Amino acid sequence: METNAPVQRPTASDVWMRGLYMLLLMIGLGIGLWLLNVLAIVQFLWLLSAREPNLVLASFGNSLSMWLAEVGRFMSCASEEKPFPWRPWPDVPRAPPAQRET
Repeated sequence: METNAPVQRPTASDVWMRGLYMLLLMIGLGIGLWLLNVLAIVQFLWLLSAREPNLVLASFGNSLSMWLAEVGRFMSCASEEKPFPWRPWPDVPRAPPAQRET
């Protein structure tokens, strides 16, 4: 379905405002990546001791990864939707870990 409506180009103030959002998200992205690395280390230590993944850590890691992807899409202009905190945190259903064959 095609429309002949003209495409609205962003104004200079729109671009500067997006730049401000991008700067804030760059800081959040750095913190998020650091947190994901810490989570991976804790999950590894949990695996060593319990011999099974911690489902709470896996669920949070999954939602954090989704948020990082949303940030990447916004910062690369692949999406106009700003991620958390401008919209809800990604809700990922808890799924049991994949069964490994032994």
